[in-house]
Amino acid sequence: MAVQRFIIEMGMGVDQRGSDYTKAACRAVKDALSHSSIALFDALGLDAADMQVKVTIGVSDPTAVDQSALKALIPYGQVTIDLRSGGLSPRSGAVIASAAVEAFLDPAIVQAKLS
Repeated sequence: MAVQRFIIEMGMGVDQRGSDYTKAACRAVKDALSHSSIALFDALGLDAADMQVKVTIGVSDPTAVDQSALKALIPYGQVTIDLRSGGLSPRSGAVIASAAVEAFLDPAIVQAKLS
């Protein structure tokens, strides 16, 4: 059976002066992570390493983002990064990034713990 998404959080990050796409993207991921607390693992005795995490970032120049910096922010699971064109880069030199952080689990793993 395919994995199923069990959480999604959104975030926004800004680098106001440096035009640093990675900094804005990291701030967006941190913002998204600050909105969630996953009690499921402790409650069911699951291993957070079994989680698959997909981080989608929208910035106006996706090639300017350091993916390894984003992966370093995710404390658990197998992380994939999807960089897309989006966000904003106003003429002021600011960079605005948006992030979606999704977590997936294989339902068979959850079912095995519940059995």
